[in-house]
Amino acid sequence: MIEVSRFWRDSRLPFVEARVVGDGRQICHAAHSHESFSLGVITGGRSTYVSGDDRWDVQAGTTVLINPGVVHTCNPVAGQGWSYLMMYLDMSWLERCGFHLPAQALSYSPALYQRLMEVFAELFDPMITDRERRLATFFAALPGFLGAAAPQAGKAHPRLELAAAFIRAHRGDLLSLADIGAACGLSRAHLIRAFRQRFGLTPHGYLLDQRVQLARSYLREGWAIAEAAHASGFADQAHLQRAFKQHLAATPGHYQKGAVAT
Repeated sequence: MIEVSRFWRDSRLPFVEARVVGDGRQICHAAHSHESFSLGVITGGRSTYVSGDDRWDVQAGTTVLINPGVVHTCNPVAGQGWSYLMMYLDMSWLERCGFHLPAQALSYSPALYQRLMEVFAELFDPMITDRERRLATFFAALPGFLGAAAPQAGKAHPRLELAAAFIRAHRGDLLSLADIGAACGLSRAHLIRAFRQRFGLTPHGYLLDQRVQLARSYLREGWAIAEAAHASGFADQAHLQRAFKQHLAATPGHYQKGAVAT
């Protein structure tokens, strides 16, 4: 029987992480983002995928692509099962491969779906000695399955971009809305309204999302959960536990336990 949820990592491939979900009815996320480029395939059933202002009802055979920083959710349709495979890639490694972020948020291409199933099978096989080369070959070929590269996002509101950068730089610190407003020169009311419109989250929600991402990186390095919570700006381990489960539909302990230590 396929596990409800399992995370996969390999110390020989530190630039990639994966997740296998066999019963997505038990996996429900709040709106969140990733620092990595993420892509995956829905292997069974249906779900609702929301990316930015777009919403789709997707099903088995669909490939989803999520650029870094894009707020999204992908949750079960009431009463219906679904399953998926997901991969998270460090941007630094992808950039060394010459990869450019795609414009598409999803693809219905059967050829891409089949190829990704092969990529996951190769990734999880420890007997294959050239997995990094095979991954690089896949990402070099990925644009051929998709459309043009995503245009560079224009910074329509420099003060909002400054607010987001300030939050990212201080995500492990005690941070108030007044601190963020002072850093970018916006009033409380305008900051909350405009920030949510630009990023899909309130400043507080964005800060929480950033803290979860930071804690995730510490947990990936083997930190104790309590230490990761403190270093990421959470009040305590219980606070991290709640936020982590809300954003990633997994507890910190489950996230660490699922890793493949090599």
